[in-house]
Amino acid sequence: MAKDDNSGKDLTAADSSSVGHEGAPAGTAVVVRDAVANPGLPPHRPRVTDLNPSAERRAERTVYTLFYLSIVGSVFAIVAYMVFPIIPEEPDSVRLNNLFIGLGLTLALLAIGIGAVHWGKALMFDHEGVDERHPVRGSDETRERAVEIFHEANVESGIGRRTLIRNSLIGALIAFPLPAVVLFRGLGPQDTNPAAALEHTMWKKGTRLAIDPTGTPIKASDVTLGSAFHVIPEGLQDLGHGKLEEKAKAAVLLMRLKPEDINETADKKDWSYDGIVAYSKICTHVGCPVALYEQQTHTLLCPCHQSQFDVTNQCEVIFGPAKRPLPQLPITVDSEGYLIAQSDFTEPVGPSFWERN
Repeated sequence: MAKDDNSGKDLTAADSSSVGHEGAPAGTAVVVRDAVANPGLPPHRPRVTDLNPSAERRAERTVYTLFYLSIVGSVFAIVAYMVFPIIPEEPDSVRLNNLFIGLGLTLALLAIGIGAVHWGKALMFDHEGVDERHPVRGSDETRERAVEIFHEANVESGIGRRTLIRNSLIGALIAFPLPAVVLFRGLGPQDTNPAAALEHTMWKKGTRLAIDPTGTPIKASDVTLGSAFHVIPEGLQDLGHGKLEEKAKAAVLLMRLKPEDINETADKKDWSYDGIVAYSKICTHVGCPVALYEQQTHTLLCPCHQSQFDVTNQCEVIFGPAKRPLPQLPITVDSEGYLIAQSDFTEPVGPSFWERN
């Protein structure tokens, strides 16, 4: 009789032969004598489609009809996008556009899903099987068996001989992404080059810098040392439709540093005013707003992917995935002391891929 030194309980020495491991030494173990026997697989129950050829043909017609309905839904979504366009300032047009495009896409996706499930349940091979575990290794036999499995899958699914189902499924899968192509194309400019659209913003010579979102012009005396302002062009608030598009390009961060802390190249020597500098707020990585300013280190941080820009060195990238500095807006003051732009940005704002067009 063995004894556990920790608990003081007696333990029974197990007979290694009862465990079933040949050659295993005797030791302390828990022997399960009432283990549940493997019940095996239940007997196979044929389906109606296995016994009745008419039911099989009917199920086949149902499946390819659903796939054809999916094609109809995809085409309907494209037609609805053209017939029910979104008209600015008309909420009803938005509702109709979303309603009919949604109905088309729902039919397209739902019909594919129901058709695939019905195909699997009614027509594909449904005998239960057991996949025994085996060592994970490759061999010639394994490769040959893999080819056999593909062949068996083809035979069992019937995709090789049920041509109507196969072709209708292929057609449905080809048609389903088409509405997405049309819809995504509609998100971009319809009659202009996107790269050209980003080459120019609302900033021009004499445009006053205004506080976002109030639109109040900023005087140089309002910008204290270490402060930062979110800035938009004066007059942006009066645009109405298209205001957000222009703001997305023209948003600026305004900061004031000690003039001696700023390292300026000769060609940009007069782009700042008494230590006040202005840089695009649009990150050159993927266009996120660079909205965080650390005044002690004079660093701008993009919160999306952690790109950091050094304000003292013309917003050069010092960390992160961005590949080029933030574009600088040349500024000065007018006769009333308000900060104004000397010109537009001299390079495209936003992600680096635009200027490569």
